[in-house]
Amino acid sequence: MRIAVAGATGNIGARTVATLERDGHEAVRISRSHGIDLLKGDGLDEALSGVDAVIDVTNGPATDPMEAITWFTTVTRNLLAAEERAGVRHHVLLSIACLYRVGGNAHYAAKRAQEEVVTHGPVPWTIVPATQFHDFAAMVAGWTEHDGAATVAPLLLQPVDPGDVAEVLAELAVGEPRGRYADLAGPETQDLVDMARRTHQAQGRTVRLIPTWDGLFSTEMAGKVMLPDPGNVRIAPTTFDQWLATQRSEPAPSTH
Repeated sequence: MRIAVAGATGNIGARTVATLERDGHEAVRISRSHGIDLLKGDGLDEALSGVDAVIDVTNGPATDPMEAITWFTTVTRNLLAAEERAGVRHHVLLSIACLYRVGGNAHYAAKRAQEEVVTHGPVPWTIVPATQFHDFAAMVAGWTEHDGAATVAPLLLQPVDPGDVAEVLAELAVGEPRGRYADLAGPETQDLVDMARRTHQAQGRTVRLIPTWDGLFSTEMAGKVMLPDPGNVRIAPTTFDQWLATQRSEPAPSTH
């Protein structure tokens, strides 16, 4: 199949392209570095010619709510309109598990708006709500790190491996549209502060971590709020320890 990946050069996008090509599919890379501007729609018609399915793993601004909502909805509408013109049969969107339990987060508000555009759009769809990735903790700590210290909220998560996410996206893209798919999560529950500590240790870094809710995440995410629905979850195989083994003295990759 000919499958396009929007956000093809990112953490998940690059893995998804590699997975598709490994399985014998033709992967079309959609990104600014490949001459395609999703905000303007430039280059989309040419890129989507003959494409059977599109996997959207794009990521945008996440701090200002209106800026984030405008970015995600504009990009998604442009993508869906071009897909309709090209006769694309399946739109697969990577989203976030527990998205509707958290109100005061700009990124979550934007992803909810993006889902609305997809569910009411012209192309049959599958939405894959994934938990946070294994590299999320180091990224969060990096946002606040200063003078050897970083603040990290004591979030309880069930993180998933980026490679496993790519495998599931590729698998679903070649099938029939599934609507809203089960939550995609890793096999174990983890504490975000401990994840950051262990990631830094594996990478040979020393960062003093300060557990606090006074920062990027609010107490509305406390307890089991960020854990997937146990009655509607697909458990990916790779554990956090297995992912850590690949991180020895390597910098944490960027993620969403």
